[in-house]
This record gives sequence, C-alpha cells and structure tokens, in this order.
Amino acid sequence: MSHPIQINNETCVRCGECVPACPYAAIRQDQGAVPAINLDVCTLCGACVDVCPVTAIKIEATSKGAALDSFRDVWVFAEWSGSAFQSVTFELLGKARTLADDLGQKVVAVFFGSGIANQAGPLIAAGADQVLMADHPDLAAFQDERYAQVLLRLCGARKPASILFGATTVGRSLASRVAVPLFAGLTADCTGLAICPQTRHLLQTRPAFGGNIMATIITPEARPQMSTVRPRVMKPLTPDPSRRGEVVMTELTAELLKARARRLSFVAETGSTINLADAEIIVSGGRGMQKPENFAMLEELAGVLGAAVGASRAAVDANWIAYPHQVGQTGKTVCPKIYFAIGISGQIQHLAGMGSSDIIVAVNKDPDAPIFKHASFGIVGDLFQIVPILTREFRKALGK
Repeated sequence: MSHPIQINNETCVRCGECVPACPYAAIRQDQGAVPAINLDVCTLCGACVDVCPVTAIKIEATSKGAALDSFRDVWVFAEWSGSAFQSVTFELLGKARTLADDLGQKVVAVFFGSGIANQAGPLIAAGADQVLMADHPDLAAFQDERYAQVLLRLCGARKPASILFGATTVGRSLASRVAVPLFAGLTADCTGLAICPQTRHLLQTRPAFGGNIMATIITPEARPQMSTVRPRVMKPLTPDPSRRGEVVMTELTAELLKARARRLSFVAETGSTINLADAEIIVSGGRGMQKPENFAMLEELAGVLGAAVGASRAAVDANWIAYPHQVGQTGKTVCPKIYFAIGISGQIQHLAGMGSSDIIVAVNKDPDAPIFKHASFGIVGDLFQIVPILTREFRKALGK
C-alpha cells in the first residue's frame, strides 16, 4: 500500500517552503532536489500541504475526491481510564456492529494505553472484529497530542470509513484534533447513527437549535466520517465471551510520541465519585440554590438515590460548585433515567445538555419557569422546604 502523503516530482518546484513548515522535522531536502518525507515521523498533520505554492503535496487518504470505496470499516475509539473502559465504549461498539453489518464490513476498536496487551478481550466480546492497539508508557494517560498523532498514523495507513468517539472530554478533544488534519467532517453530540441504503453514507443525527429540531448530517465527499456520540443513548450488545477477533499491535517510534506538553501531575476530583455521564440519576441545582453551602442539601438527596450531583452554568459561574458538575451546552451532555432540576429555570443552553433524559423532575418557585414545559413532573414551591421532604420520603421508600 502506498503511503497517503506524496510529493509530485513533476509539479514540485524545489522551493523548500515545506521543510520549515513541518512541526515534526519530517521533511529533508538536499540542494536542488525534491524534498523527501520521513514516513516514520510524518503524522499527516497537513502543514506542508498548506504552504506548498504549487499544490505538489497531496494527502491521499484525507483529500476530497479520493476514491470513497477505498475506505472501509467502522472504527471505535476505546476510551480507557487506566483500569477500565468507559461505558460509552461498549455503547459505540454495539452501534458500530449494526453499521458494519449493514455495510458488510468490520468493526475495529482502537485502543491506546500502557500495559494493556491483555485487555482486548472485552472489546471483542462487545462486538469488535479487530483491535488496533498501541501500548507504550507515554500513552498511559490521555494526552491529546500524542493520541492524535498515533491515530492519524493509523488512519493514513488503513483508511477507515467512519470513526466513532464518545462525546466525553477525552473523545471531544481527540476527535477535533484528528478531524482537522484529515480534512474530515466531524458531527458532534450525535444521538442517532444509521447507514443510508442508497449512498452508503453515515447518517449522523443530532439535536440542533437547542434541541428544538433533529438534524441529520452526512459527509458525502470526504473520509473518514467522524462522529462524537452522547453517552447513554446507544445500547451495548450483550457481551459474548466466545467471540474471536484479531489483535494488531502498532509499532511506535520516539518521534511519533513527541509532544509539546507534559503531564506533571493528576489531582483527583473531590466530592461525588459518580461520573455524570454514567449516572442513571442526576440531582442538579441552579441559581435558586442561592449559595454554595446549600448544595449539601442536594448531595444528601443524591446520596439517598445513588445519584450524581450536577449544576447549571449559573451555579458554576458563581463558584458554588466545580465545573466538572456543569450540565448544558458548555458543560456535560447527559441522558440519565431521572434528572432532578432543582432551582433551575430551564434556559435553552441547559436543556441542550439534559433534554433527552427519560424523566425530568423540576422544582422551582416560579410557575412560569421554562423547565416546566419539559418536565415529566413539576413541583412549584420553595426548594428549601421541598428537597428535605423528598430526601426524607425517598429514604423511607428505599429503606435507607
């Protein structure tokens, strides 16, 4: 297979503009000669393509107009916490299995980390036909620059038709870094994926205009097609330990793993240990909580329900609770079975992050608050009286 980046010897004017433009020093040029690209170092970032005055450099695997039939398989980025996979990984594998079956292609899980050689089994059991694995100490913790360089190398060599990421902090960061140099379309926060039977394009459905409409987006002229998918909207398959798949180790070089940033330390989040994206019940507070001390009331209710604690942007901006708890357009997108919106008015930006919850319970003293138009159950009254009653009654009902 030819490498996806090529320099046209006939078109090239030997100007040398591409040499200093390469951020990884992957291009060398002897005097009067056509520049040479070190394919072991090149990450397909496209910097040389942008500066070439005669468009003599092409990245075949990412250029519009490349033969779409040469791109195959549905890839899933397997998000690994260091000890376990994020649940969205198995949700994506379940959907990828359906998409790949419709196309008659394979499901490929892409898995990076350190000391992970024996961890591919759950991915295969969940629907993957092949696992592309990169195992190196420098990949132990997620670092978007390193992860993107490795994934770009794999994309250039193998030409995936589609790549699915979880719409998590990690997934969103990595997907955007990969999409730009690949010149690929990236649809964020998808809630539905399907294959068009006529064109075989990936149909990517997501809420638009604050959730007022559902837009279906296609990428007809470029590959790979890339999507981030909201956690808890796809259904994982029942794991099948008898499934067999192929594990392929990726060869890594020191140059490929170079990064401009360095991870100095990790500070664990204090407070609730339940991940918002994984929570089946979320108790969120907004401006109506009035001060940070009052969030203890919500933490008590959450403790009784086995729930996570969330917040609106107004509460986070007021420094009443840390940003990782923020739900909404500029925070986390969640889809729990039950969402308690307490003291939250229900502005469109907040609804964009939790509007797809199965059941919404709203508590607000304003009977005209927008949240009541979207709530399954609404309680009009003083939250400082209502929340303790809810906590007491749930504790009785659950025997706690």
